[in-house]
Amino acid sequence: MKNKILITGGAGFIGSHVVRRFVTNYPHYEIVNLDKLTYAGNLANLKDIEDRPNYRFIKADITDPIEINELFLKEEFDAVIHLAAESHVDRSITDPTAFVMTNVIGTVNLLNAAKECWKGSYAGRRFYHVSTDEVYGSLGETGLFTESTVYDPHSPYSASKASSDHFVRAYHDTYGLDSVISNCSNNYGSHHFPEKLIPLAINNIKNNKPVPIYGKGENVRDWLWVEDHARAIDVIFHQAKSGETYNIGGHNEWKNIDLIKLLCSIMDLKLGRGSGDSEKLITYVKDRAGHDLRYAIDSTKLQENLNWVPSLQFEEGLAKTVDWYLENEEWLNDVTTGQYQNYYAGQYITLD
Repeated sequence: MKNKILITGGAGFIGSHVVRRFVTNYPHYEIVNLDKLTYAGNLANLKDIEDRPNYRFIKADITDPIEINELFLKEEFDAVIHLAAESHVDRSITDPTAFVMTNVIGTVNLLNAAKECWKGSYAGRRFYHVSTDEVYGSLGETGLFTESTVYDPHSPYSASKASSDHFVRAYHDTYGLDSVISNCSNNYGSHHFPEKLIPLAINNIKNNKPVPIYGKGENVRDWLWVEDHARAIDVIFHQAKSGETYNIGGHNEWKNIDLIKLLCSIMDLKLGRGSGDSEKLITYVKDRAGHDLRYAIDSTKLQENLNWVPSLQFEEGLAKTVDWYLENEEWLNDVTTGQYQNYYAGQYITLD
């Protein structure tokens, strides 16, 4: 594998962990982080590595084919790890077109640029597309998603990700592009934008605000620590055969209500509150349209073929996550007030 790697969406939650891992673990690689810096992109997530000699940031929009083509011709990337995406289901219900533009058109623009730049010479070059378990639809009370599960997306978000997966496979089959795909379960950990369940709940509990739970909280998700996801991406990028798909999951299913109750008990302990105090903040709200009941990933293929396993038990990982948010109040305050959006202007504006 050659050494100049483009990571898209590298200022986001999962992307920043992937960028940090590659910059830190592979000093001989040149890592280029491309991000549009929409509301969920935060360069402050990468303060600790922004001055490393093997790291650069480029502000660009993957939905602009001319900009992306010019960038590929100029930079001559050896590989792409594609994480840039609109990812919040609620937002997709409100504005599905934005998800089509970023997740489908943006992915095709990257595929076209890679195909044109590499001109069929794919030795040492790779396009890695990072996707979601939501493309598989909803499970009943039993069963697991495998790599052969038929796609059955139910939200505009999952439909857009399913479409992008299909395009990546089509470019592999039609043009011979060296590509791999991974579909991961829900992530949790540090630097997560507080519109998602766990960071939202932590922030609201901390500030004694209601913690909203859809419906009765019966929806089940499989949760994975974000650093374990970044480690899986590392392994798949370097070791997977072209054309392969890998599911990444924690074998860690929780009903939303049970997760939040566990989180409340951890917060009571960390904040010195009485047992059950935080749980009083739980507020049930109208269920989300098309809300899938249960996701659960079978990651046997990844574990057996590439020797990856999750490193943390959920209770330990959730406690570490709570500690990070409580210890990084400035980051959380900047995100919730919008101040984080000024970071680019202060640090990178001269690079335009």
